[in-house]
Amino acid sequence: MNARRTTARRATARRTTARPTTARPTTVRRLPGLLAVTALGAALLSGCGIRATEVPTDFGPAPSRVRCSLAEPDASKQAVRGLPVQVFLLCGSSLVAVDRTVRVPDGATDSGRRVVVAQGLLDELSAPPSAAEKEAGYTTSVRGGTTVSGPRPGDPEDALRLSTAPGSLSSSALGQIVCTLSDSAAAEGDGSVVLGGPDEAPPRRYKCTDEVRARPAGAEPPSAEVTGE
Repeated sequence: MNARRTTARRATARRTTARPTTARPTTVRRLPGLLAVTALGAALLSGCGIRATEVPTDFGPAPSRVRCSLAEPDASKQAVRGLPVQVFLLCGSSLVAVDRTVRVPDGATDSGRRVVVAQGLLDELSAPPSAAEKEAGYTTSVRGGTTVSGPRPGDPEDALRLSTAPGSLSSSALGQIVCTLSDSAAAEGDGSVVLGGPDEAPPRRYKCTDEVRARPAGAEPPSAEVTGE
């Protein structure tokens, strides 16, 4: 009997001294909406192989035409009937051939025909490029008003005399004239042309080389003095 009472008292003492425990609430931190969206966007971009950037970019409009390339023949330059020719214009840092037409009167002699063709080519070289050619990047260094005549006594029969001495022309303008004339009916078709000026200096044979076509501003056409037969 005494043993039961002792056991009951001990159980009551344990219940009295035991402290109840309470669970602590768990604190959940949330990322701000802006950071969450930024992190998600960066993850998506990196997954696609695109690096995210914080600076807006503007590379301008796409070019409308490939430089030094005409989309189609210039109708305004082909409207005139005559002898189909090519002239060399400047585009970028090189010479590029474009189509032109030169009028040649019927019944012209061979020597007269050469001069007429040469004058027509000079006129085309000095004319402002068309709107389509300007858009594609074409320009010219040949000034207007340049005239050409046939050989003088003592000159080679294929010589052409310019109203401006070739040596006084810029390297680009001389390159345009030499490459255009040497590739036309105004020359012998061997890649060269004999040119002189209005003075008494003997004419020289100029050649249009690959270097001249590639760098007309820095490579003057090579030349050598010639004499009449």
